[in-house]
Amino acid sequence: MAEKQTPKARFSTRLPNGDSLGITIWQGKTDPTAEVVSVQIRHQTGDNWETTARIAIYRTSDGKYTLLPERPAAKTSEKVEAISAGAAGE
Repeated sequence: MAEKQTPKARFSTRLPNGDSLGITIWQGKTDPTAEVVSVQIRHQTGDNWETTARIAIYRTSDGKYTLLPERPAAKTSEKVEAISAGAAGE
């Protein structure tokens, strides 16, 4: 089983319109001395939070910065439902 990565640092604040602005610093996966800086804005719709904007920047160990390509947005509205095998009362 893959080990879940934890951020090096995480900060967030509420914007005047109620959205959340967050920044997270992650250790590089292939180079532990590198970092990924992720900034995102999230908006609450009902009981769920939806990412409305995201940017990620890779910082190499020698201090060079590169904009990472956008990754596809995860669908937060999809729900997984349990499927039972067999008929009731068997």
